[in-house]
Formats: sequence, structure tokens, C-alpha cells
Amino acid sequence: MEVIGIILSLFLLMFFAYRGFSVILFAPVFALLAATMSGLPLMPAYTELFMGKAVTYIKSFFPVFMLGAVFGKVMEDTGLAKSVAHAIIKGLGKERAILAVVLSGAVLTYGGVSLFVVVFAVYPFAAALFREADIPKRLIPGSIALGAFTFTMDSFPGTPQIQNIIPTNFFGTNIYAAPVSGLLGGTAIFILGMLWLERRRKTAQAAGEGYGNHTVNEPEHKDEINLPAWYVAVLPLLTVLVVNFIMTRVFTWDPSLLAPFQAMKLPLVAPAVKNVISIWALIIALVCGILLAIALGFNRLPTGGLAKALNAGAIGSLLAIMNTASEVGYGNVIASLPGFKSISSALMSIKIGGSPLVSEAVTVNVLAGITGSASGGMSIALDLMAKDWLAWANSIGMSPEILHRVASMASGGMDTLPHNGAVITLLAVCGLTHKDSYGDIFVMTVIKTSMVFLVILFHSLTRIL
Repeated sequence: MEVIGIILSLFLLMFFAYRGFSVILFAPVFALLAATMSGLPLMPAYTELFMGKAVTYIKSFFPVFMLGAVFGKVMEDTGLAKSVAHAIIKGLGKERAILAVVLSGAVLTYGGVSLFVVVFAVYPFAAALFREADIPKRLIPGSIALGAFTFTMDSFPGTPQIQNIIPTNFFGTNIYAAPVSGLLGGTAIFILGMLWLERRRKTAQAAGEGYGNHTVNEPEHKDEINLPAWYVAVLPLLTVLVVNFIMTRVFTWDPSLLAPFQAMKLPLVAPAVKNVISIWALIIALVCGILLAIALGFNRLPTGGLAKALNAGAIGSLLAIMNTASEVGYGNVIASLPGFKSISSALMSIKIGGSPLVSEAVTVNVLAGITGSASGGMSIALDLMAKDWLAWANSIGMSPEILHRVASMASGGMDTLPHNGAVITLLAVCGLTHKDSYGDIFVMTVIKTSMVFLVILFHSLTRIL
């Protein structure tokens, strides 16, 4: 009965999320449904367990969500993000239209701009370029997804996206964990994704299919007028990367910084400085990036534009963090139920290769797919099982760095199922439907998921991080 309750709860959450209902409202509803079916008292399960775990997640990651959203909004409203995208797309030209769109998304994502902002920044130029090159518009979402949702989101070491930050809190690693494995997997994703998209372009060309007649969200040429110079626009992105690197790899943090706060017996204090260095470093880097972006683009903001940009970014981050925190709270309620023990035992019993990596990859991927969120699914998986995977890794002499990279990469796999918020937003911005373009997005997902296991195989054979 307990397992049936969990399965029913998961199905209902996935169904309602797909239908567009907010997980902030329905994650606790279906978590409590499973809890009552397993005999847990209703109100304590909500206020003490669900909310307790949700608040813990917010405490750890809200600054990253907020500052990342503000940085992206400032880059968007000042025209700096559009300038970078425009320069790359125009520089490579219509002969390499797909590559131009992919690289523009990749540069912005790796520079710290949020995925949603990247979609809005890249799409107008992608549409204009695809129209000029007479490439089917339906290939734009797949191209943007490859550039923004895959190798620079969580594969390449040093990416400041939240999917690469979360594992640091559980494994005591930093965002440069397992650099060779990350570069190998990310490069393979890029190459295979480009081969697929170019094959699709050639097939359409042979069939005589062009850009097509589209009227929904077709961009106007005024998007290209009065953009700042690209070499100025790229400076905030480089600032985030450089400051983040310095504060993570060069600057020496005092390991006793947390001692006074631990002595106060404050709730939720990190166990050690190494667990929060990556978060502290990214906070400092994003603040520097925001300040520089404001300084460079202030004159391009309309009257009252600075307050509008800052407020919009801050308010927008609330929805993102609450969605993910609700999913984390849901996962922890499920994990507390007797029926989950058999599920977790089955996942931990995956011992392919004699290491926890396959178990970790499958668990993170499945939970990300169920919740429709890379960060949410990974947070649930790590909150529930990171200690077991880490103990297993320590027992065989495996570095936690590879656990970090596998978890990060696996999170961005099946989270791109049709009910994923980023997929829905991407299609809406492009003025296309799931029927038009979801197939190519799904292929990017399959490629990315497969490359996680390539990384696992590579590490198992070479022990190279």
C-alpha cells in the first residue's frame, strides 16, 4: 500500500505539472496524500518535514537564484546579452547559422546568464538568421536547447549555473570538479548535437523545405538597432567567470570562518567552509558582474529601468526558488515513507561497474524527469542518497569530484521531458508547438543522457577526473 501511494503521488504530481498547475501548490498536496496513505500524521508531515526541508534548500541556494536572475535581467534590459548573441550570429553568418545559434547560447550560459534570459536574447537573431538562410524555423528550439541547456549548463567545469553549484553543498567539491570528464562529456554532446541538427537541416533542404510562413512571435529588425559593442557587452560575462575562478581556486578561505556561528548553535549552519565556498564565490562573482553590467549599460536603460530590472530579477527568482524548494520538500516527504525504502534499496543495488556512479546517474535522471526540473530532481536525489553514495565512493577510493560531475550532468537529461518549464518557455518564445519542434529537443536530451554514461565509462577505465 505504501509503494502504491508513492507511485500514485508521483504520477499525479507529474500529470498536474504537465497540465500547467503550479508545483508550489500541488507538491505539498500530493506529498501529504502519500504520507497519509502510509500512516504519517498529516499536519506534522507538512509543517515539520515538508516545510523544514524546503526552507533548508532556500537557505542554501536562494542567493544564487536571486543574483543569477538579477544578473540575467540586467544583461537583458541593457542590451548586453543581445549584443553578444548578435555578434556571434552575424560573425559566423548564414552559412553556419545553426552553429552560430548554438555558440551564442553557450557563451551566454557559461558566462552566468540564466537559461530563460538566454532564450529571449538569442531567439530574435536566430529567427532572422534562419529566415535569411532559409532554414526551417522548427530547428531553432533544438539549436538553442543544445547551446543553453546541455554542455554549458552542467558539463563544462566552472559553469556558474545552479546545476553545477548544488553538488558542491553535498560533496564538498567546487564547480571545477572532474574537469577532464566534464570537458569530454560536454564536447561529445556538442559534436553529436551539431551532427544531428545539421543532418536535419540537410534533410529539410533536400525536401525543399525552407523557413516557412510564420506569424507567431516573429521578431522585428529593430532588435538589432543601437546595441552596445560586443567587446563591451562580454565584459560582465568574463567578470563572473574570472572572479568566480579566483574566489574558488586562488583565494584561500579561512577554515575557521564558520566557527563563531557554529558556536551560536544557529540552525542550518554548514558543517565546514568547503561546503559553501562555491556558493560564496559565485555570490561575489555575480555581484561584480551585476555592478559592471549596470555601469556599462546604465545609459541604455529607460527612465526607471534600473529599478525595474533589479525588481523584476529579484521577483522572478522567487518563483524559481519556490518551485524547486517545493519539489525538494516533496521528495523528502516521500523519502521518509516506509515504501520508499524498497525503492531506494533498488536504486542503491545498481552496482554496475562496482561504483555508485550508475546508481547516482539513474536516480538523478529519473527524479529530474519526474519533477520536470534539473535542479529540483538533483536536489531531491542528493538530499536523500548523497551520504550513501559518498560512503560507497570512499570505501573504494573514488574521488567525490566524479560524483559531483555525474550528478550535475545527469540532472540535465530527462528533466527536458515535455512538462519541463524551460521547454515550454522555449517553444512559446519561438512561437512553435511541441509537435513542431519537441522531437529535436528530445534528441538533445537523449544525447546528453547517453554522455553521462560515457563519462562514467571513461572514468572507470582511466580513473582520470
